[in-house]
Amino acid sequence: MTIRVALVDDQQMVRAGFRMVIDSQPDLTVVGEAGDGAAAVAMLRSTPADVVLMDVRMPGTDGIEATRQATALPDPPRVVVLTTFDLDEYVVAAIGAGASGFLLKDAPPEEMLAAVRTVHAGDSVIAASSTRRLLQHVAPMLRGSAAAPAGGGGAELGELTPREREVLVQMALGATNTEIAGRLFVSEATVKTHVGRVLAKTGSRDRVQAVVLAYRTGLVSPADLLRDA
Repeated sequence: MTIRVALVDDQQMVRAGFRMVIDSQPDLTVVGEAGDGAAAVAMLRSTPADVVLMDVRMPGTDGIEATRQATALPDPPRVVVLTTFDLDEYVVAAIGAGASGFLLKDAPPEEMLAAVRTVHAGDSVIAASSTRRLLQHVAPMLRGSAAAPAGGGGAELGELTPREREVLVQMALGATNTEIAGRLFVSEATVKTHVGRVLAKTGSRDRVQAVVLAYRTGLVSPADLLRDA
């Protein structure tokens, strides 16, 4: 199965670089490009994509509004927001709008490719080393923010079992399923089951939205992230 990728960035050279890297992979293909948010949403209405690499700051319709509109489409793609450390507030807003993760614009090619594949598989890209560092910047802004899980109205942490809360904490610390299994001394299959239940009970569309909820409700604090680094 080939993963269909759409590129949204107002810099043509950036899109060209991403296209070259993505099209070099046998399991990935670029199906469309756009230079602003409005053009991106229009493109996605007629050109199905699995994953969108979305710049945040663009003229006209920015990446935040474009993400909100794209994830509201009948068969929505997963959106990875492209950002830099000095745009933390945009990251929080974009995740609240439904983005499935975030990636530094200067991340190495292999990290970008891994992000596309990981998000397409239904996971998040929080565990990547550079996005983990970014989360350290963003986490203080998540607590008490309006970046609630998309489609997760009324989600309650109180419905989680103690083990599921432990798993959510580890997710919020950026741990992969394999790392969670090792830390909690359970099988990876068991972790996957717990993750699925966490998402269902909290009304979170994916891991990123669950992590946002963990920080927003105070289950995990930025200090926890720093201690775990």
